[in-house]
Amino acid sequence: MPKTKDFLHSEPALRGTMLDLGSTDIGDLDLSALDRVCACWTRHAATAPTQTAARIADAEVVVTNKVVIGAAEMDAAARLRLICIAATGTNNVDLEAARERGVAVTHVARYATPSVVQHVLAILLGWATRLWEQRQAVRAGEWSRSAHFCLLGKGFSQPMRELTGRRLGIVGYGELGRGVARAAEAFGMDVIIAQRPGGLGQAPKADVPRVPLTELLSSVDVLSLHCPLTKDTRNLIGADELALLGSEALLINTARGGIVDESALAAALRAGILGAAAVDTLTVEPPSPDHPLLAADIPNLIVTPHAAWATREARQRLLDEVAANIAAFAAGERRNAVV
Repeated sequence: MPKTKDFLHSEPALRGTMLDLGSTDIGDLDLSALDRVCACWTRHAATAPTQTAARIADAEVVVTNKVVIGAAEMDAAARLRLICIAATGTNNVDLEAARERGVAVTHVARYATPSVVQHVLAILLGWATRLWEQRQAVRAGEWSRSAHFCLLGKGFSQPMRELTGRRLGIVGYGELGRGVARAAEAFGMDVIIAQRPGGLGQAPKADVPRVPLTELLSSVDVLSLHCPLTKDTRNLIGADELALLGSEALLINTARGGIVDESALAAALRAGILGAAAVDTLTVEPPSPDHPLLAADIPNLIVTPHAAWATREARQRLLDEVAANIAAFAAGERRNAVV
């Protein structure tokens, strides 16, 4: 295995390049931790694929959120020592190419758990209370015309309900899935966990029982997705799975767009086969205006712009963790290393 390039004996003033800072910082974050670990930064709000090689040519440290860095880009960067992925997923960096070239790669884990959990909880509470329909009814004057002091939800697509006693199914029981489970249990929900997709059954040393996906789908009120997108999870939730969920169930996807068949989801909502859905991720991002889930006639659907992770606190933690990864590497330590 090639030896990692000698980062400590490069030039004293480390040269760093951030390729897509605009996907993390909108001018509301403190970048001082990053300034302390690299004396010279070049920061780009966004980088097109054709610009990547030129922009990292002189860099020793490169920070990327979603910009792809492959073998060709690494070969164009003779001084490159460290690639910091400002995210948990690593699919945008060719890890084998980095390993062959002695370039270290780090990522950041667990920085967005509170943000994602509260997003899922907001959806759950809004769905249970019919919050958006209540707001719409008041704006339409229905409360003012009421014969009683209150509106009881007559005409709502579903009745107002309590989360207590409802069953939540989770696909993907890692950091985020566990965080959502804890929050749901605090509201009195019954949580069940799906077996791992791909026929792997129980995870080794599983601390909770897991049930087959089809069995889970037919028994839950809410399904929340927190698994990675892999060959086993692509289109995991299609027309048949949506039908199993049923006409009063809620689907929440804060994982990856490709896990749900988006055309099937639109059709199921239009036909009333599925009760409601909240989607934070789409297969292609940003989506084209004619994306099937952006149509105006789909009922009981909320689409948010891949923002469940993006509270200011989570974004600040993310960049602070990137800075800590760089500082550790400069000190000869490996922190959050994937290569």
